[in-house]
Amino acid sequence: MFRAFLFFERGERVENHQKYMDLAIDLAQKGRGQVNPNPLVGAVIVKDDVIIGRGYHEKYGGPHAERQALAACTQSAAGATLYVTLEPCCHHGKTPPCTEAIIDNKISRVVIGSTDPNPLVSGKGIEILRQQGITVITGVREEACQELNTVFFHYIKTKTPYVLMKYAMTLDGKIATHTGKSKWITGAEARQAVHQTRSEVAGIMVGVNTVLQDDPLLTCRIEDGKNPSRIICDSHLRTPLTAQVVATARKIPTYLATCSRDQHKIKRFEIMGCKILAVPPAGDHLNLQELMVQLGQKGIDSILLEGGGTLNFSALKSGIVNKLQVYLAPKIFGGAAAKTPVEGPGLEDPAEAFQFTDRKIKSFGADICLEYVKR
Repeated sequence: MFRAFLFFERGERVENHQKYMDLAIDLAQKGRGQVNPNPLVGAVIVKDDVIIGRGYHEKYGGPHAERQALAACTQSAAGATLYVTLEPCCHHGKTPPCTEAIIDNKISRVVIGSTDPNPLVSGKGIEILRQQGITVITGVREEACQELNTVFFHYIKTKTPYVLMKYAMTLDGKIATHTGKSKWITGAEARQAVHQTRSEVAGIMVGVNTVLQDDPLLTCRIEDGKNPSRIICDSHLRTPLTAQVVATARKIPTYLATCSRDQHKIKRFEIMGCKILAVPPAGDHLNLQELMVQLGQKGIDSILLEGGGTLNFSALKSGIVNKLQVYLAPKIFGGAAAKTPVEGPGLEDPAEAFQFTDRKIKSFGADICLEYVKR
């Protein structure tokens, strides 16, 4: 009887931990697109099984989730339990260490979803709290908390952006008709989802052929959305000075990645507000791995790759693609000359195929979206 009672008590406690951590995860999601290159973090403070404070990291450079939750407390946090999706920081950055605030407010227990791979933290925050006599429980809803910060974990470990390749195609694998027309393959709901993704990433990247053919703005067109930085892969600086991305470069950060050393051309783009990234060649295209290094140094932690078939193949070949997002519309265009999402020279043997795993399927009206991560 006694052992069964103890097991029941532990089960209740674990269940409560998961419940409050799920609330913290929901809070963290609110920071999407606003905190890059920092992580998404949510926090909930509970005392006597009542939530007395909650908060999340709202914007880059602003107070962290723990401090937001403490500031929102409706009563003293002394003796309370803090649920936080990511290990509290213990170093001075743009804000003071969250471990200090936890200790100063006499929190008695901290429940953590995921440890922080940042070398400045990486277990140190947990150790500091335990040294102060605070009970620390780790690994609650760990998988969900890690998925929350896939981009941050990749960026903090590699110092390069997490690349999401996205394209929309018909049932017969076409991204345009044989005349080059592509508006619209998918419906309004799917296009809205893409603009939501644009709002959440730090950068959007296309090749110069996309600029020449479509003259896109590459902006986020949803209410209160955030425009990503725009990256144009343009080996020989063929982007027209009249292109919309150039004309709006003073309003939205715009990078031209190029192998060209033509100072006259470069100066003209710089006058228009564009930033030039000098990238060495890799065969007949840009060295995309080097470009990722340079973009990472600029604080760009994530990229939505909306390239055409040539850039898509180069990106896959160079190994920079981390995730694939394919919008599939119930239409057929046909045509041997109609463009497909991945072109280039292609592979010689099926055994060489670029492989992905962890399939997810989402529906947007009549369209579906298939998501995979790089194997």
